[in-house]
Amino acid sequence: MSFTIPFQMQMFLEDRRRLAKIGGALVVVILICLGFMWNATRLRQPPSIFDTPIDNTLGYLTLKDFSKLPLDQRVRFMLELADRFRKLKSNESAAMAAFLAGVAGPARDQLRDNVKMIAKDVLVQGATTYMLLAPSKRDAFIDTWIIKWQRTLEKATTGKEEKKTDSERLDAMRDQGKRNEERQGRIVGGGSLTDKGASGFLDFWQGEIEGSSTPREQGQITKFLDDVRTRLVNR
Repeated sequence: MSFTIPFQMQMFLEDRRRLAKIGGALVVVILICLGFMWNATRLRQPPSIFDTPIDNTLGYLTLKDFSKLPLDQRVRFMLELADRFRKLKSNESAAMAAFLAGVAGPARDQLRDNVKMIAKDVLVQGATTYMLLAPSKRDAFIDTWIIKWQRTLEKATTGKEEKKTDSERLDAMRDQGKRNEERQGRIVGGGSLTDKGASGFLDFWQGEIEGSSTPREQGQITKFLDDVRTRLVNR
């Protein structure tokens, strides 16, 4: 006994098979597109500073991904990069010079913006924390904050911290701040590089990074830096 599937049923089954094939193909296409989108939008992690060719390491600084890293990770990257600069071999120095000579246009602008963004985020982080503190705790925060970043500057420029106590550091910055005020804010005269840098950093943001800050950030940073100046001079 034979069983014949009605014509309408055959057409229905054929349509379902075709739809299943089309649906399967669409799923594959969607997955591929999602994979490309994920690969394009995912955050590229920084390369290993000491195990990556110097031009590739510097190349990471020209990417927007760098500015998306947490502030502490960006600062650590720059400190390690500065340490590697001090230990470059002659062939690495040549590769670095060639890379920097070839950086132009959007890549150069992104490199500059990434470095400026570190300074901005240092100020934003400090100002935000400062504004949340009770007035009685703000002077101590300023002392701790300015010493922390002075030590960081020393590590970046010389590879080590100067042998000064916290009190000696604050006294040196106070003296430098008074000289700056007496000479209309111009950094001249004595004092070490980092004493001057700690004071000069307070003026850096206005000319370089203020425009990239929101009105709220600008207000908080202005208040914070005014109080830092006052604290350094009058402590």
